[in-house]
Amino acid sequence: MSVVGQQPPPFFNRGPAPLARLAFFIAVSLLMLVLDLRFHTLEWARQGVALVVYPLQRIAYAPVEAIQHGSGYFTTLITLKNENELLRQRQLGTANQLLRQEHLELENQRLRALLDMKLRQPATGQMAEILYAARDRFARRVIIDKGNQQAISPGQVVVDEQGVIGQVTRTFPLLSEVTLITDKDQAVPVQIVRNGLRSVLFGAGAGNLELRFLAANADVQAGDTLVTSGLDGVYLPGLPVAKVTRVDRDTAYAFARILCEPIAGVERYGQVLVLGRHEVLPPAPPDPETNDRPDKGRKGKRRDPL
Repeated sequence: MSVVGQQPPPFFNRGPAPLARLAFFIAVSLLMLVLDLRFHTLEWARQGVALVVYPLQRIAYAPVEAIQHGSGYFTTLITLKNENELLRQRQLGTANQLLRQEHLELENQRLRALLDMKLRQPATGQMAEILYAARDRFARRVIIDKGNQQAISPGQVVVDEQGVIGQVTRTFPLLSEVTLITDKDQAVPVQIVRNGLRSVLFGAGAGNLELRFLAANADVQAGDTLVTSGLDGVYLPGLPVAKVTRVDRDTAYAFARILCEPIAGVERYGQVLVLGRHEVLPPAPPDPETNDRPDKGRKGKRRDPL
């Protein structure tokens, strides 16, 4: 029951009507828009709101940036991988040409050097190419692509641009067998450039040479250069053959042990020069007119005392 003189509170405190409030807020918004447009009165408020909201914007945009950066990273990796694969394929495609070009340049240099060697030696010669090594594992022999058809004969000397390689020991119609100077059955008469000491150089196998039959006190030193002496009539004199690498002297033995290494590329190169035989010209026959003149002079001198 209600008390006399008091009324119950209203159930809803409604205030102004909704239409009135809508009109009021629209008018305030239009006023603020006009004032901001004419006098920029809300610029400070806009900057403050942007400063406060910026961290929230960055946090909200972080997942999107992470997704974009991740996709870009993986896309870059795939692109780089594809580019590397393409470059590798191109490199492999041009590797054959590059290798062949380098090989041709080296071959041209060696051919020029061989031609220079041919011009320096007082003998004819022709270039040949080493095809393969002989099948005998206990011998140091190679096969060249010149034979009887090219006027190659046993005994001819084979050289490269640096020195003596070996000697032709067997010929075929289109091929020839060359025994290298490192073969154990090969001997080359040589002399030391420094002092002119003569000896015989033998093959020792495994790419080595040995200077034998020299006394233990012979004047031989490591580093001496050995050239052909030409005493055998086969090798031209002065061809570089080997260099002394080691000299062992033992008073218990009559001869010194002298090890050498070949100067030429005995087991390295593919082009060689086969020198022609060194033919010694016979002495010119005496001139009859020249021989008659001394006799006439002698006869005149004999007649003078008479």
